Amino acid sequence: MASNNSGRNRTLVPEAKQGLNRLKTEVASEVGLQDYENIDKGNLSSRQNGSVGGEMVKRMVESYERGL
Repeated sequence: MASNNSGRNRTLVPEAKQGLNRLKTEVASEVGLQDYENIDKGNLSSRQNGSVGGEMVKRMVESYERGL
């Protein structure tokens, strides 16, 4: 079943994009990936890319839970 999104990500809250990019760069640096915004992500392993995304989600969930 094909989705209407055609494989493209949509930014639901455009105002959050800059903050997410800042968080992504911070997390990547902490896991040892310097200059992450300019790296060809296709040359990184799934583990490396997944570490960045997973840590971002972990932090966002923790932040949300603290706000409850």
